[in-house]
Amino acid sequence: MNDGIDPFEFGGGSQTPRIVGLSMRQVGPIENFLAGDHELKRGDRVLVDSDAGLRLATVEVEPQEANPTLNVSTLKSIKRPATENDFRIEADNLTRETYARRLTVEKILERDVPMKLVNVEYSFDARKATFYFTAEDRIDFRTLVRDLANILNVRIEMKQIRARDETKVTGALGPCGRELCCSSWLRDFETVTVKMAREQGLALNPSRLAGMCGRLKCCLRYEYATYVELKRNLPAIGKLVQSVKGDGRVLRQNILKQTVTIQLDGEGGQVDAAMEDLVDKRAQ
Repeated sequence: MNDGIDPFEFGGGSQTPRIVGLSMRQVGPIENFLAGDHELKRGDRVLVDSDAGLRLATVEVEPQEANPTLNVSTLKSIKRPATENDFRIEADNLTRETYARRLTVEKILERDVPMKLVNVEYSFDARKATFYFTAEDRIDFRTLVRDLANILNVRIEMKQIRARDETKVTGALGPCGRELCCSSWLRDFETVTVKMAREQGLALNPSRLAGMCGRLKCCLRYEYATYVELKRNLPAIGKLVQSVKGDGRVLRQNILKQTVTIQLDGEGGQVDAAMEDLVDKRAQ
């Protein structure tokens, strides 16, 4: 639903509706909302009615005309730009969240619940608190929820998250010496596979390929498409080739240099050949 607002009624009825891209949390996914006639800039804060209730959101993409293929009838409208009172409420909720985190850790230890608390988020109206946690297996946290609800006097929701999500929330420095991509700018996680490391000629060493979350590093995706494209130009390892430096079988590929190492026929040894050195390829 979109609060009963006709998305085509913005200043006269014929004007194309405008949408604005908002994030609900730092480096969170960007969601589209109807901007109405509000003039907003990147970084502005606005109040929205999200699926999780009232939330303060940050403008990431400034208002623009909606693409004709976008079904704007499914989008909600922002309620209004945030006010000083909204920021005070936000500050109060941050204090509540800090207390709730400390209390929850104490109760987890007291009840010996096999889970790890990652974060606590209060709804804008402070009627609901969402607790994000990690755990190896399914757990029974009903007693813990009762304890928290009785003390905090809010509706409790428990959400189990993955290792990547935990690292995104907590943040850290990566092996490169920079803040982790997931906690600084990467908004959505995409699939990362060992094949991506193999295509880039990286040693399949789990300790070198794993990120702070213990899963494959997100940055393995960044150059993968480039390596795949460059690799198409090179003869496959094991293929027989003819070159101006001699004929033989491809032993190694240097993808970035666009060269191959050829094991020459007979006792000819090995030579490096560029693409322009290859004169012919024969089927194996």
